[in-house]
Amino acid sequence: MTQGTARWAGRGLPGSEELRNNGVVKNVGEARETPTGTPQEELATGERSTRNRVARSILDHGPSTVTELAGRLGLTPAAVRRHLDALVADDVVEAREQRVYGARGRGRPAKVFALTDCGRDAFDQSYDKLAADALNWIRDRLGGDEAVVAFARARIAEQAAAYREAIEAAPPERRTEALAKALSADGYAATARSAPLPHTGEQLCQHHCPVAHVAEKFPQLCEAETEIFSQLLGTHVQRLATIAHGDGVCTTFIPKISTTTHHASASTAGRNPA
Repeated sequence: MTQGTARWAGRGLPGSEELRNNGVVKNVGEARETPTGTPQEELATGERSTRNRVARSILDHGPSTVTELAGRLGLTPAAVRRHLDALVADDVVEAREQRVYGARGRGRPAKVFALTDCGRDAFDQSYDKLAADALNWIRDRLGGDEAVVAFARARIAEQAAAYREAIEAAPPERRTEALAKALSADGYAATARSAPLPHTGEQLCQHHCPVAHVAEKFPQLCEAETEIFSQLLGTHVQRLATIAHGDGVCTTFIPKISTTTHHASASTAGRNPA
């Protein structure tokens, strides 16, 4: 998953998961999209479904005019414009002037709508499979699991330079919050909060993980990340849950820092509880 996609998902924009659905959606017609008495949640789902069909049509057929989209999808031009306005606001599509090859006729060129890089990345382009294939190759050809661990540590170490700068600029009591903000800038939608038991420490919560699908097969990515959190914060940390493990949020417990500095063990950091 690219950084642009991660930022998009982190912002919680509507319909990003539905955009990954490459299946065929039955055309129910715009006039039946908002039947009387339909629950609001069902209406919103129908709106997202139609909006995703508009985006998918642009992906399949290239930059398209309102008229072309309306004809392909069986919608009214007014309905297509409404969905396009929402997709433009979400940075999924953008308006352009239609390219004209040969002599241009009179009048302004027609406006077409094309997917942005962010919108294109919202569709499944097999980035996860590519990353998993690369890690499989590294493991099989370059030294087994130890090679994967080395890669995971090198990857997160490169990201950690910006995290370290943010943490060192913050007072000790705000360092977890500073790390959360730095992670959010990389698309992890992270927050810091007090642990459930008062005065024991904090929890770093990552509500999105750009590499979750790959980390399901290669937990070394999570372990290396947890190790770097420990190094950056100067204390032992404990990973309580991960999205890759099937949890809703990646949660890391950071104990209240005492005068004695603790360091996480590389043999246990990042392990999910059984």
